[in-house]
Amino acid sequence: MEREKFIQRATKLINQGVDVLDPMKLDIRGSLKCGKNVKIDINVIIEGDVILDDNVIIDSNCILKDSVIGSDSKIQANSIIESADIGESCLIGPYARIRPGTTLRDNVQIGNYVEVKAATMGAGCKVNHLCYVGDAILEEGVIIGAGTITCNFDGMKNNNTYIEKGAFIGSGCQLVAPVRVGQKAMIGAGSTITKDVPAYELTVARS
Repeated sequence: MEREKFIQRATKLINQGVDVLDPMKLDIRGSLKCGKNVKIDINVIIEGDVILDDNVIIDSNCILKDSVIGSDSKIQANSIIESADIGESCLIGPYARIRPGTTLRDNVQIGNYVEVKAATMGAGCKVNHLCYVGDAILEEGVIIGAGTITCNFDGMKNNNTYIEKGAFIGSGCQLVAPVRVGQKAMIGAGSTITKDVPAYELTVARS
């Protein structure tokens, strides 16, 4: 009976113009609203209230819960998005996890095995490989290299990381919050940052 209900909901979407690859493999457990030219692959689960704007593509095996996905964005396979606001023309995944309290502005890229929690990222930010960004604010055009993490929890409470416009964080860095990275600053790969980083300078912190 429950499976029939899922199929009915998927069929209703198809009748509205949504490209559902297989209506038997779309589980809508909440409310789903779609714009024009939306495409949904197999084994997608919808929970809570989800909105997909025009031209959104959801690849296979994704879970979307209580989130808004902006127009022309693509969620690649095996990604989980919960209680998040995704802007226009974003590329998420594959294997990405977007946790509650996250806001991504337009043209943001979140790559494979990246986890984002309670963070706001400005337009054009790129975090493409094996990263954790939590309790952080990134201004426009920030790039974070592979394997970099924000160390947001000190054992007692969460602390914030603030990265200003155009900053570049090299691979394998640890940003120990609370910390602020200045505008267009560069941090060398493998650095552990425990103090604020000045704008327009290269900072390297290695033992």
